[in-house]
Amino acid sequence: MPCGAGAQQLCPRSAARAASKADQVLSTWRPPAQGYRCQYATDWIAEKTRWGLSIDPTEHAALSEALRNGPDQPITVTLARWPPHHAARPLR
Repeated sequence: MPCGAGAQQLCPRSAARAASKADQVLSTWRPPAQGYRCQYATDWIAEKTRWGLSIDPTEHAALSEALRNGPDQPITVTLARWPPHHAARPLR
């Protein structure tokens, strides 16, 4: 599913935008559009949950701040299947 069409994935909108975020964490980079920060934080949490990744205390503080002014709505996350069904199986 392409970015912006309801996909639950973090997608840069341009190469320049992706480069501006390179090697940065949520606590040091946020979307310039104030109105998008809550959605960005929600997407961030969904991806961390999807892949079973932890959130450190600095990320937690940044996420809490971003979500403070957003709507209080649940999100749905589909957990990633690992290994993917097409992964090579070991030979016996």
